[in-house]
Amino acid sequence: MSLVVMKFGGSSVGTTERMQRVAQRIIEKKEAGNKVVIVVSAMGDTTDDLIDQSKLLNPNPPAREMDMLLTTGEQISVALLSMTIHGLGHQAVSLTGWQAGIRTEDVHAKARITDIKPERIFKALEEGNIVIVAGFQGMTEDGEITTLGRGGSDTTAVALAAAVKADVCEIYTDVDGIYSTDPRVVKNARKLDEISYDEMLELAHLGAAVLHPRAVEYAKHNNVKLVVRSSFTHNEGTSVKEEAVMEQGVVVRGIAFDKNVARISVLGVEDVPGVLAGMFGALAESGIDVDIIVQSGVQGGKADFSFTVSGDDRERAIAVIESIRSKVPYLETTSEANLVKVSIVGAGMVSNPGVAATMFKAISSIGVSIKMVSTSEIKVSCVIDSEPLGDVVRALHTAYGLDTAEQVFVGGPQDRR
Repeated sequence: MSLVVMKFGGSSVGTTERMQRVAQRIIEKKEAGNKVVIVVSAMGDTTDDLIDQSKLLNPNPPAREMDMLLTTGEQISVALLSMTIHGLGHQAVSLTGWQAGIRTEDVHAKARITDIKPERIFKALEEGNIVIVAGFQGMTEDGEITTLGRGGSDTTAVALAAAVKADVCEIYTDVDGIYSTDPRVVKNARKLDEISYDEMLELAHLGAAVLHPRAVEYAKHNNVKLVVRSSFTHNEGTSVKEEAVMEQGVVVRGIAFDKNVARISVLGVEDVPGVLAGMFGALAESGIDVDIIVQSGVQGGKADFSFTVSGDDRERAIAVIESIRSKVPYLETTSEANLVKVSIVGAGMVSNPGVAATMFKAISSIGVSIKMVSTSEIKVSCVIDSEPLGDVVRALHTAYGLDTAEQVFVGGPQDRR
């Protein structure tokens, strides 16, 4: 008998009809002789609706109260799913994150899991129940309810799989696996049979929305067998594992993109030790994540440098830079919004020269200028204007031999968490 963790996102349980289909899928897994633990997100647009309601009453609600509010979405899902399974003649029990033993750090809106005590889950399984756990939530040692931020239900599922030593953690979504790129952009993207933790982690960090980076990190650290599958078909999914078999001739495994990028340039900075530490330290203290950093040559004792941040953080980052001007003098700042970062990822890149050159050639062949470049052993990222993104992704997909002969299934909007 295997122990399986199954996670279903918001679009998978977004209507009563979909809820019933998910319940049947779960029962099939149980009747096949498995013990089953389920993790569920809030139904459909429930979370967005709750956020909108809160902002009508208070544009800046306290983070603690937002966590109190948003965790109700998952509680509705688990209760309704349990009722559905009972109606189909099977035992099930729903648990909140804290009832399931999930403990987190004392941070609201983006807490990290610190421990899981799954005794109540084991007891419910031994009693013959299908155990349904609310994703995205936990509780501090002091009894405060917390949420895990974007991708929180993926993280809940992987963390529970590690805690209960599950044989597999299956993430069900609206596409039937992980593709070489977003199939809504490239109609003949190929589905991958398997991918390594490191490759998936890069893709997730770089914008691929099918799995959250924190969930992949947790899976890699705990060696959790992870499979991404469709909640609408029974097709074989994509396995995420430590080592993935490289397809002959395929160097780049996937193409990801982030459509919410801004570039900030700081000009005429004194070229003395500690300048960059002071500037980027201030940004870090303000909770602003900086991605690509490029410094130009020094002239007359002054240097220029540029960096990218999320488009949502652009104004705040500029304000931070301006606030430390007396400590870190500079001549001026400039910024650009509405940029995108497109990236290629593949473990085979490290032993194949010319991969970056192929990327630059493909982008330039359609008349697009590259604004910034960042590289690592298994990825190359380029920042470009947003307008030609689709053409750029399709050109890269073809340049690296990733196109398939047939068009793939394209699902609806991907699950939020």
